[in-house]
Amino acid sequence: MADQHESISLNSPLVDPSAAAEHSWFPGPPPPIYFCTLSPELVAKAREELQEKPEWRLRDVQALRDMILKEQPNLRTRLDDAFLLRFLRARKFDYDRALQLLLNYHAGRKAWPEVFKDLKPSTVKHVLDLGFLTVLPRPDPNGRHILCLRPGKWKPNDYPFVDNVRALYLTLEKLIQPEETQVNGVVILADYTGVGMSQASNPGPFLAKKVVSVLQYVLHGSDLRSLHRSIPRSVLPQEYGGTAGPLDMGPWSRLLLDCEEEFIVEFCQPDPLEGAELPEATLYGAEQDDDTFRAVRSQLYYCY
Repeated sequence: MADQHESISLNSPLVDPSAAAEHSWFPGPPPPIYFCTLSPELVAKAREELQEKPEWRLRDVQALRDMILKEQPNLRTRLDDAFLLRFLRARKFDYDRALQLLLNYHAGRKAWPEVFKDLKPSTVKHVLDLGFLTVLPRPDPNGRHILCLRPGKWKPNDYPFVDNVRALYLTLEKLIQPEETQVNGVVILADYTGVGMSQASNPGPFLAKKVVSVLQYVLHGSDLRSLHRSIPRSVLPQEYGGTAGPLDMGPWSRLLLDCEEEFIVEFCQPDPLEGAELPEATLYGAEQDDDTFRAVRSQLYYCY
C-alpha cells in the first residue's frame, strides 16, 4: 500500500497550536487516529438520516478501503478513516455509491485543471481580501455553518472568475472536514447586491448561481424579514439586519491561509488518477449540461 500511495499523506497535517487557538471557533482537522467527535444528538441524527451505525462504523470504513484497494489499486488517494467517512456519509453508507463518489471526486479535479492545479489558499488571497465569500463565525440553530457568498463584490476587470470558484472550493473542502458538517450540512447565504451589467455580460455570477443551487442556500434580496425567517438575526452580521456585530472577513481568511500546508498535501500532488482505470461513466453520470457547469456540478453535487 505504501508504494501505491507514497505521495499522499494518510494522516492529518500537523496543526500549529497558536493557529489552532486563534481559530477555536471552527473545529480543527481530524486526528491521525480516528475517534468520533459527534455529540449523542448528532450520533442519533446520523443513524436516522445517514444510516450510520456507530457499532459498524469502522467496519464500514474498512469495507470501503478494501474495495478501493481491490478495484482501484493504482488510485492515489487518502485511505484514512476520517477521509473515507466523508464519502460513506454522503451516500448513506452504500459502499458502491461511496466508491463512485470518491472516483468522481478525483476525476473532477482532472476534468477542470484551471480550478484544481496548484490549488491552495495563498493563490486565492485576493479573492478573500475582496470579500467575495466568507464563513460566519456562528452556525445556525441546526448546527450548520453559514457560507456568505457575495458575487457583486467581483468585477470582470479584477481577476478571472475562476479564481472565485477556486476560493469557493477550498472553503467547501474546509467546511466539510468536521464530522458535524458531514451530518448537519452547510447553508449558503447568497447576496447578489451589486451584481450589475458588467457582471451580467460575464458568465461568472450566473455560474455561481448554478454552483450554489446544488447546495441548500438562502438568496438574499431586499426583504430582510424573509431572510430572518430562514436564518435568525442572532447569528447574522449587522449588514443583514443581525445582532452578531459587523461582517468581518478576517477570521475565515486567516483560517484558510493558515491551512496552506494542509491543502498543499491535499491538492498539490501528482495526478491521483495516473495509472488508474476508471469506468466510462465515472464522471458526471448521465448529466448532459455544458462542460463548465458539468465540472462545477460534479465537484459540488457529487462531492458534497
